Amino acid sequence: MDKKIFWVLDTEIKEGKTDEVKSLMREMIDYTQKNEPGAVHYEWFISSDGKRCTLFEHYSDSEAAMVHVSSFGKNFALRFMSLLSVKKFVVFGSPDDKLKKALDTMGCIYMESIGGFAL
Repeated sequence: MDKKIFWVLDTEIKEGKTDEVKSLMREMIDYTQKNEPGAVHYEWFISSDGKRCTLFEHYSDSEAAMVHVSSFGKNFALRFMSLLSVKKFVVFGSPDDKLKKALDTMGCIYMESIGGFAL
């Protein structure tokens, strides 16, 4: 069974907070890249009107995703939640029970693979 975990987090940027979101994004990307070797793909996207932000994250497995969740909680969660409102959080793959328990607090939708391929 493939152990990779992906998620897409759709958020709304709170009024007047776009510059602060971009600053936080740079910090989080830098931290994740330097401290989380199991983070395979970590990218932020912003809408043309600057009102919505979507994060795409891909981890090698549940353990690597859990490292990120723990780092996020300890270092960034309060600031993130003060700048962004989570609108939809979709998790792809088969997270283990520990990761699922941590993510359940965010109201995730879980999508399990039923077929496909990756190059």
